[in-house]
Amino acid sequence: MAESADRDANRALRARFDEVYGQYQRLRSGLDELQTRLAELRVTERSDDGQVTAVVGARGELISVEVSPAVFHDRDARALSRKITETVLRANAAAGAATRDLVSGYLPPGSPSVDFLRTHDFGALLGRSDAVVSRGE
Repeated sequence: MAESADRDANRALRARFDEVYGQYQRLRSGLDELQTRLAELRVTERSDDGQVTAVVGARGELISVEVSPAVFHDRDARALSRKITETVLRANAAAGAATRDLVSGYLPPGSPSVDFLRTHDFGALLGRSDAVVSRGE
């Protein structure tokens, strides 16, 4: 009876190992593709009036800002500054969402890494590791 239970437990452990190892292999094989896609990711946002265009990369880094010549007719530097800032911030938020969507396709569902990209909360990112260490796994 005990041998049967041991065999069943071993089969279950082996199945779980195979599942986790398969996830790892998919992640590893897609890592180069993910890095390339992240490096190429560009998000473009335009101000509501279309006079300012901001392009940012996957990490929200500013690639370029284009300003329409029409903005110079108003000669309102503060309004232009606000418009540029708002457009860049929208582009940054959109880039964060695009990056999360892209990365989530390469990680297991419910991955703390994807949540971290959304929340920037190191505690949540490290929470699973802390729980595993405290249980002695």
